[in-house]
Amino acid sequence: MTEIFGVTLIEWIGYLASFFVLLSFLMRNIITLRYVNSIGCLFFVAYGVLLDSWPVIITNVAIVCVNFYYLFINKNRAAEAS
Repeated sequence: MTEIFGVTLIEWIGYLASFFVLLSFLMRNIITLRYVNSIGCLFFVAYGVLLDSWPVIITNVAIVCVNFYYLFINKNRAAEAS
């Protein structure tokens, strides 16, 4: 496996995922938070696939779906109601 600074590519993906999820909690704007969090979760999905870890995959796919709902579906319903 390829290593960069003694860290495998799979571990880098995990660190990148963690970074984006942590970064999302520093966002003041909820829309930005959901986008950044989704990026982190998608990295976690890739990380879970590479590790063959279904709990990581399922949890993060679910979070991406929740973010998608609030970013696109719920947003459209609010616009229709007004």
